[in-house]
Amino acid sequence: MTELLFIRHGETDWNRQQRFQGQIDVPLNAVGHAQAQRLAARLAGEPHQGLFSSDLLRARETAAPLAAAWKMDDVVPLAGFREQHFGVLEGLDVPTIKERHPDLWRHWLEHRADFALPGGESLRQFHARVLGAVRELASSYAGQRLAVVTHGGVLDMLWRSAQGLPLDGLRECEIPNTGLNRLRWVQGTLRVEQWADAAHLDGLPAQPSTRAGER
Repeated sequence: MTELLFIRHGETDWNRQQRFQGQIDVPLNAVGHAQAQRLAARLAGEPHQGLFSSDLLRARETAAPLAAAWKMDDVVPLAGFREQHFGVLEGLDVPTIKERHPDLWRHWLEHRADFALPGGESLRQFHARVLGAVRELASSYAGQRLAVVTHGGVLDMLWRSAQGLPLDGLRECEIPNTGLNRLRWVQGTLRVEQWADAAHLDGLPAQPSTRAGER
């Protein structure tokens, strides 16, 4: 059994703008940096044996204060925990997508597991990548407590896997920026112990929606 603490990155300006970030490197905004500091203070007394993150900037910036609090030399970047690739829609906000790519937007809203945007990943491909990364990490560090800073889409894939939900359809779980999501990897399956704990963010500005894909 491996204990896994998954954390979504802090807020970016593109989250506020409902812009598809995907695998573009976008930095945290001021609120995101404040969230990362709150996260580090919350977990300072709960060190884990390994700290990993997506190799994208917003995840690495979120993990940095936590590494300092745990007195770790570095954060191990793992490309397998990147956000889903949204192909031609990356970098665009929702109004622009509706204007330039109305057919793609219509197909996107159907949330079908095997639909891939041009140049991007389908949910099924994305899910396979994420679960492969989890399996490799949990197997390589069996029996340890690990923390991973990642993205909203990745967390959605983990939730669906743990709950036995289909890949088709809208997201059903809350995924706040820097929220704590505690899972266990037990004999090849994921189990949720705690989800979307964001008590450390009390008093910070309200968070934007994550439903449209601005992950």
